[in-house]
This record gives sequence, structure tokens and C-alpha cells, in this order.
Amino acid sequence: MVLEVIYVVRHAFRTNWAVDPETGVYTASILSPTNIPSDAPLTSYGVEQSKQLADHLARLQPPIDRIYSSPFYRCLQTLEPYIKENGMEIRGETGIGEWYGAALFDHPSPASTSALRQLFPTYSESYIPAIIPSPSGESIEQLYDRTAYALAHMIAQLDAEEGQPKAILLCTHAATLVAAGRILTGHLPEHAEEEDFKPFTCSLSKFTRRRESSDNIEFTGTVGPDEERPKFDWRKGRGIGGGWDCVMNGDCSFLKGGAQRGW
Repeated sequence: MVLEVIYVVRHAFRTNWAVDPETGVYTASILSPTNIPSDAPLTSYGVEQSKQLADHLARLQPPIDRIYSSPFYRCLQTLEPYIKENGMEIRGETGIGEWYGAALFDHPSPASTSALRQLFPTYSESYIPAIIPSPSGESIEQLYDRTAYALAHMIAQLDAEEGQPKAILLCTHAATLVAAGRILTGHLPEHAEEEDFKPFTCSLSKFTRRRESSDNIEFTGTVGPDEERPKFDWRKGRGIGGGWDCVMNGDCSFLKGGAQRGW
């Protein structure tokens, strides 16, 4: 058996931060437990969304076998109610982290593994992320490239895993969620801003695999932001790892407040 289903959720409703475009200094009115100004925690409303999400995730079929998350606090906090109830390990994957447009200053990185493990006890110390995004930001094409690399890494790793996981959950951010949907299905719109995959806060999307296929790549460790990495031929309907069909797009039916912040 190989991986068959990928669930993708966007983090819940978060607090805000601001950045000075001249200096690149980030500030926040509510500081994250990681002490990183842009590493926003959820609002109280977002915490309620995360609890509603946890109830819904517990009823999914097929059930979740593995969890991957952006290491930013808002994503991990979104998963916290489900994790506490089920005790599952979280694999922190920087390759599905936040997307920042290119800038002349460095953007914040997530907290260290040791710091995150203190906040989230099931955060994996052994999982090795596929790729680290550039701290100076990325173009849309660069976002596609690193997300594709991260997804190809996950799929190949899970296909070969002894436990034979059937379904996984990814928790990510709006732009990265849209990029992931395009890469999994292979459907790239003519204009990047076209609305296709719906990244509402705490929304859930589901992708089912068309066929098993290897992207013929050997992964030897985390790829740094300035290192060369393989390009994947996922466009024109091909998709990563044999291609995937989107059978649920941004579902919010389980949220009391419905669909919000569609980005």
C-alpha cells in the first residue's frame, strides 16, 4: 500500500503583525510564545475554530496516519486540540512554511526544534525537513519550486515507510496551500492570482491519488535556501507523485462561523 490521501488545512484565525517596509522590522501587539514578532498566535476565535477542526478531523475517513506542519506557531496551535486528543507526532516541515514576497531584508524564520518541542511535546526531534525557504523571500515560481520539492520528499518518504501510511494531514498557510493544490493536481492557471484552491481559515481540502508514481529523486538531507534542487515536471495536469484529484476544496461546513478570510 502507498500513500492515497492528502488532507490540507490552513491555520485558524490568527492575530496580526506589522512590518516596516523600509527597515524590515516586524512588530506585534500580541507576542507569540516563541518571542518572534511575526510568529503570530491564534485569536480566541481561532482557538475555537481549532477545537471544531479537531472534532472534524477525528471523524475523517480514511483516518490520519501522519501529520506534517509548517513550524510557525499558528499552524502548530491550530493542530494542538487534535494532537492532545490523539497524541500524534508532528513533523515540522519548513518546505510548507509561510510565503513572503521578495524583499531587501530578511524575513523571520520559525523557532528552533528544541523551542517548539517545549511548547508542543509531540513535535518531532528526528524528522529532517526537505528544504529551507530563502530568508529574503521568494517569487511565485520559487514558492512553487520549494513546495513541489517538499511534497515530492514527503510522498516518496511515505511510500517507502515501513508503517505504510494511507492518509496524511498538512497544516500550512494561504499562499502555500494554493501552491500545493496546483502542484498536486498539476493544474496551473494562466494568472497566479486566479481563484482556484480555497484557503479559508481552518478550511479542509482533500486530495486523492490518481496512480502511484516515483519522481525519481534521491533525498539526502535538508536543502538550504541557496542550494540547487531538482525541478519537477508537475504542470499540464501531471502533478507530483503520479498526480492527485481535489475531491474537497476548502470545506468549512464543520466551522460554526463558516468560511472566512479567503485571502
